[in-house]
Formats: sequence, structure tokens, C-alpha cells
Amino acid sequence: MKRQLRVLVVEDSEFDAHVMVNLLRRAGYDPYMERVETGAALSEAVSSKPWDVVLADYNLPSFNALDALKIIQNAHLDVPFIIVSGGIGEDIAVAAMKAGAHDYLMKGNLHRLAPAVERELREASIRSEQKQAKRALQESEERNRLLWETSPDGVILMDENCHIQFLNPAVEEVFRYTQDELIQKSFSTLQPARLDQLLRTRLDETLGAGAMRVRWRNLETVGLRRDQSEFPMEISMSDMLLGGRRRFVCFIRDITERKRAEAELRESQEQFKTAREIQQRLFPKTAPAVPGFEIAGGSFSAHAAGGDYFDYLPLLHREQMAVVVGDVSGHGVGPALLMAETRAYLRALTGQPGDVGEILTRANAILAEDVGSSRFITLLMARIDPIRRTLHYVSAGHPPGYILGPTGKVKHTLPRTGLPLGRRPHTVYKESPPVPLDSGDLILLLTDGIEEAAAPDETLFGAERILEVVRSTVNQPASRTVEALYEAVQAFAGKGPQLDDLTAIAIRVLAPPPAPSA
Repeated sequence: MKRQLRVLVVEDSEFDAHVMVNLLRRAGYDPYMERVETGAALSEAVSSKPWDVVLADYNLPSFNALDALKIIQNAHLDVPFIIVSGGIGEDIAVAAMKAGAHDYLMKGNLHRLAPAVERELREASIRSEQKQAKRALQESEERNRLLWETSPDGVILMDENCHIQFLNPAVEEVFRYTQDELIQKSFSTLQPARLDQLLRTRLDETLGAGAMRVRWRNLETVGLRRDQSEFPMEISMSDMLLGGRRRFVCFIRDITERKRAEAELRESQEQFKTAREIQQRLFPKTAPAVPGFEIAGGSFSAHAAGGDYFDYLPLLHREQMAVVVGDVSGHGVGPALLMAETRAYLRALTGQPGDVGEILTRANAILAEDVGSSRFITLLMARIDPIRRTLHYVSAGHPPGYILGPTGKVKHTLPRTGLPLGRRPHTVYKESPPVPLDSGDLILLLTDGIEEAAAPDETLFGAERILEVVRSTVNQPASRTVEALYEAVQAFAGKGPQLDDLTAIAIRVLAPPPAPSA
């Protein structure tokens, strides 16, 4: 196949242009030719199309080959520029070559045209490859320089004796030395005297163990700044051959902030641990013994300390008792403290006359001053009368509770009856009418962490699954109902984290105790 060749001819003679193109065609090229004869036309051709070679007559009516060469050079077009003229002196030809022309031929002796074009195309290809290689090298050197200079970690190049040969600006920033102060100094300059041989010893141990290459990372040690202050640092090491000699590259990171963060995290974890221990002591250790009732409760925090709350509270009428389940918005120490405060108020208020509606009304008035606008407490408080076997309750914005019959069918739902605690200081809570309780009934009170637990596909556990779990334990102790709910939620969530606290109280209504004999 003939080689394609894009030829730009600067010539006022169309005949001479075709002669040159035909010679190239006979030499095995498939030329595409465009002829121009003015500087403006040449500029337009150069800017609009790519060219492989330019063939230019020396003298044209409006300009000459040297003018054409300048246009080509100003366009930064590196293509062979060959002068083909009817007759120019040797001095003019030499001047043209010095100006940048690649060859010149006489129109009467064009047998050298094809070889000259072939040679100059080859030379142009070599020049292009050299420019590309040089540009790639310059770009590589620039990238390496920028990586070296802008790296946030200190980078040091050392010889086999751990003497510093090069260092990047980060080393100066970390250690407060100038580059001149560290060049040819031992690495031990950058460590306290008690550690001055640490790096050398570590290298000797690595090489002495038969390692062909040095590769180790994240050695934590101590650095020494110019002002003799110490700081924690982390160093990594690798070796390389440079000029046939072994060199060591040391990467240095100031880990002062990381160590401070780790210390703060340990302190925070210790505080959370302490808060959890205190909080766990606030939950009831055992359920109260109430004739005709079996009571169980449990709370499983999502964090070290949670905002869920449950409790059993004796009322002023000693034969009656209150059960409470609550949830402070949020997680962590703040909600745990608010939960403890709520517990304290309720325990104090249940020793005063009044039903559960009046107790929550008083508690809300106090809590509203402390909670603020960013927090609130949902809470369900139920009063159980074991003599009359009834339940009265108030739900301050809390998820509904349930009363299930012996077969597991929902007999009563205990919906919300008022706003969460802490929202409005003057909210009045009213106790519900009595809800009758029968033998075999199960009272279930819980927080939203159970219903809103999510599976890996973000499906929620939901109320129906809760009731299915409760029905599966209808003939089992109340404590088993609480355990089964927690286990079911954990299995449902899979390996995902527990996102919310899980709290439940289960109260099974037993057969009434026998009446005392007369």
C-alpha cells in the first residue's frame, strides 16, 4: 500500500506543483496536495489542517521561502521544510538552512526530491519521539518533585551509614531544622540520646535476619526537634539502589495529634464505661412480687450508655404498683443523665397522692425546665391494681403497648394519650379509664428501638413481628418473652450494629390467688 503524505506546496506555478507531487507518487507515496502562493493562504492552511511536509519555491510574487518558513515556525509546526527553487545562489541556500529550512533542491534536478522527503520525514519522526520522551521525562520529574515537596510526611534519603543525603520540606517543618543543618548528619540527630541507635539497630536486625530487602512500616518512636522538645513519631523504611549503591528511604509522620485523639478516646470510653455501670445500677435488679402477676423487664443499650428507662414503682396505696417504660431522645451520656433525672423525679412523686396522670403532670412541669428544646422523653406509665385486676395508664407520646389474651390475640392497644415529657411545661396528663385484666393476659410495654430495628436491607422489624414473637412465648415465663424479643431483633439485624436501645416489660396475669379462708 502506498504511504499517505499530506503535502503543502508554496508555489505560484501549478505545473511545478504537480510535477513534484507526481515524483512523490512514483516514489511510493499517496500524496494529498494543497497549493498556496500568499502568506495569508499559507497561514490559513497551517492553522486548519495537519501537514507532513512543506515544499516551497524561494521567490513568489508577494513573499519568499524565508517568509514562509517564519510562518511555519510561528505556528510551532515541526515538519520538513524543503526549498525547491529554479535558481538561488549558494549563499542564499546556506542562509535558508541556517534559518531552519531542512534542505533545498533545484527545480532542474528533482531526482533527490523523494529521498530528501523520506530522510526528513524520518528525522522529523525522531525529533517528535525525542520531544515526547523529553516532555514525559520533564512531567515525571515535575510529578516526583511535587510529591517530594508537597508530601505532608517527612521523607529522608540516607546512605548505608544512616547519614542524611536528601530531605523534603516536611522534614524541616517537623523537626525545625533547615536542610543545610541536616545534610550529611546522622539520623540519630533527630532522636533523643537514649534512642540514637534505634534506627541503625533495627536495620541491622532486618539485614542480619537474611532479608534481601528492607521493608518495614509504622514503627512508633520518639522524635527530637531542634529545640530539644520530644514528640511521638511513626517511621517506615525501605531501601533502593541508587547509582549502584544501597540507599535507605525513611518516611516520617508526626503522630502527636493521633496520640492525643487516642488518649481522649480512651478517656471517653472509660467515662462511658463508668456511666454504663452507674446506669445499670439504676435499672431494677429484680421484678417485684405481686400476687397474681408475673413481671419481667430488660434494657439492652445500643451504646455504652443509653436513654431507655424502665422501672417498677410502689404507689401510695401499697397494694398497687406502677410500671414505667421510657425513652429519652438521642444516645450517649446526655440522654443517660436525663433518664436518671426522670427516674429520680418519678420515684419521688410516686410517694405523693395522685394517680399516674397527676404524677406525670408534675414530672413534666419539672423536666420541661431542664430538657431544653433539643430533647424530650416519651414515657408510658401504667398503674396495676392486683385486687381489682385492672390497669390504668398514661402514654406521653410513647409507642403503643399491648394486652394480649391467652391465645395471643390483641385484646387492647394502649395508644398515646399526650405529648412527650419536656415539650410544654403546662401539659396536663389524664389517666385512662380502667382496662380489665383476665387470667392468661400478657401486658407488653416497650420502646421504639424494637419496632424500628432494621435488617441489612433496611426492612423494619415492625409491630407484627413483635406480636409474633410474643405469641410464640404465650405459655412461657414473662422473662422468656423479653429474652425472645431481644434475640429476635438481633437475628433480624444480622451482623449490623444495634442502632437504638431495646427495652421491654412483659407482665403475665396469673390466676387470682385463692381467697383467705374464714
